[in-house]
Amino acid sequence: MKYLWIVCLFCCAFKPTKAQQQVIKIGKTGRIVYQLNNGKYDIWSDGKLLIKNVYVSYDGLIPDTGKVKRNFKQISAERYSITHTNNGFTYTQLFEVPVNGDGFYTRLIVEGEGAKTSRIIPFATNSLLLKGDPTVVQMPFDNDAWIKYKSTKLSQADLTSAEVTAVFDEQTKGGLVIGSVEHSVWKTGIKISGSRDLSVIAGFTDSIITRDKKEHGIVTERGKRYSSPLLYILPVKDWQRGLEKYADANISTEGRFIEKWQKAKPVGWNSWGSIQTKLSLAKAKGVVDFFADSCKGFRAADGTMFIDLDSYWDNLAPGGMNGDFSQLTEFSNYCKAKGLKPGIYWAPFVDWGKYPRKVEGGANNYEEVWTKVNGQYCDMDGGRAMDPTHPATKARIAFLIGKFKAAGFEMIKIDFLGHAAIEGDTFFDKDVKTGMQAYKEGMEWLVKQLDNKMLVYAAISPNLATARYAHMRRIACDAFSNITESAYTLNGTTYGWWLNRMYDYLDADHVVLKGVGPNMNRARIVSALVTGTLVLGDDFTDFDKKDVLPLLQNKELLKLADGQNWVPVDQEANMEAANVFYKPGAVALVNYGNEPLAIDLKKYLPVKVKKIKEVFSGNEILWEANKQINIPAADAVILTW
Repeated sequence: MKYLWIVCLFCCAFKPTKAQQQVIKIGKTGRIVYQLNNGKYDIWSDGKLLIKNVYVSYDGLIPDTGKVKRNFKQISAERYSITHTNNGFTYTQLFEVPVNGDGFYTRLIVEGEGAKTSRIIPFATNSLLLKGDPTVVQMPFDNDAWIKYKSTKLSQADLTSAEVTAVFDEQTKGGLVIGSVEHSVWKTGIKISGSRDLSVIAGFTDSIITRDKKEHGIVTERGKRYSSPLLYILPVKDWQRGLEKYADANISTEGRFIEKWQKAKPVGWNSWGSIQTKLSLAKAKGVVDFFADSCKGFRAADGTMFIDLDSYWDNLAPGGMNGDFSQLTEFSNYCKAKGLKPGIYWAPFVDWGKYPRKVEGGANNYEEVWTKVNGQYCDMDGGRAMDPTHPATKARIAFLIGKFKAAGFEMIKIDFLGHAAIEGDTFFDKDVKTGMQAYKEGMEWLVKQLDNKMLVYAAISPNLATARYAHMRRIACDAFSNITESAYTLNGTTYGWWLNRMYDYLDADHVVLKGVGPNMNRARIVSALVTGTLVLGDDFTDFDKKDVLPLLQNKELLKLADGQNWVPVDQEANMEAANVFYKPGAVALVNYGNEPLAIDLKKYLPVKVKKIKEVFSGNEILWEANKQINIPAADAVILTW
């Protein structure tokens, strides 16, 4: 009997008391169970233990699981804190649990003299308890260098996803979304190793993913405080709706810096698709004439269209930035006289010259403003990064944006913005220590100069951090006409469609039609439609117009380009790009292969549908249950009902 008493006493000694354990409710069926004695917590959802033994690391190295006195406090109906002190520092773990939500937010804060760090882990576990072998998505940090989204089975995962990840069951669609909703200080990576290990690293840098060649900058508030980014932990019944909620949370947390686009969803043309370096005033006017005189049906809902001069617009500006803009002004006026809107291009944080000279718009030399990394100038994509916090960089931006506005441009495509987000050795603004702090300062200055006078389109740029500063953003890197380029673009849409809730519009880059058959033309058009906006790229001064006019002026196509966003369907592990995209009343089907592809439409069409229409051909199809549709090789169809 005495042995039984000893066992009971032993168990009681190690069983957490109510004072040691705190429970925070998540919505109706979830909860956080926090152990004050070791700083770990479990996450329950729908009555099931989802993640066990979550811990944090304030210095990014050693888990904060020591036996110290932790104080739990309910700050409000939705906010809670756990605090402890050690070696003169106060450590606080915050939880915010929306009353009607399914997930929660969390942040770490360190306060005390000398508080600073370049790395902090606000969420980590080696006990993910997701059933089966779900799929995990690796998100890129930006859209440079033809980087792709990737998906793999969780058991095979050894990856770091930038800013956010989603883990989901391919059959039930349920799972987990975890990500940072703040991008103005930290770069964040979610590291996943196998089916159980996950850690969120604030202070993540990588030469391929974030383009950085040095460690993350120091984060501190006057040497007395620092905090992690705010994380959103969201158990979900539908991972796609979960990522859309995550997108909404980003905007509600940091807010927009640029005003929302209030006009019609844009359509347009861009010179880099085909004309490229051969841009001239005559060519530009010729394209304007084509759309004004021969292609009047290709317009936005309000009758507008943008004609955008990309790189090499300086062919029309003798003397470059300091030169004569009279040809650009002539082009701008010509557009407006024809009922079109002129657009321009610039990479505001890049020096293409890379040789010593005066910075346009000021008295400084370029050597003073080039960003240094490990003592060397930072060259990427053929251009040299400029310190976005330097007064000379800002003066150059104010100078050239002023000239663009004076010339009458109503749209600007801004490119290679990632050059402003690089972790540098130092920045001119001594309060700026990280690449994302520099990015915020540079982009806010740029948007202030634009003064809401133009449609702002971001090309190569950080995926999430740019949403505060642009109306439109390209979903991926450069794409032209081939089916492989449509597939590459739709890789971004397949896993990044949810970004359309952070930007007014996403874009699939310039659609080029010449040089491939009508099948690939259809696929490329579909890649643009299901992604967002429709921007053309051919040299229409040198084109057999009869082949493209019916396509470009197809009223049903243009109607589908407007309105509600498309959503990819049936993503699975190792899928490059979805074959099916859906919106109410329509489905788009794409075949990337060299052989016909049969698709069963049963799960995509409402039961009562008896007749469907193929939009490209205009043919009507009498629909029968369980009937398949065959998509020709390297082709696409759009069905409406």
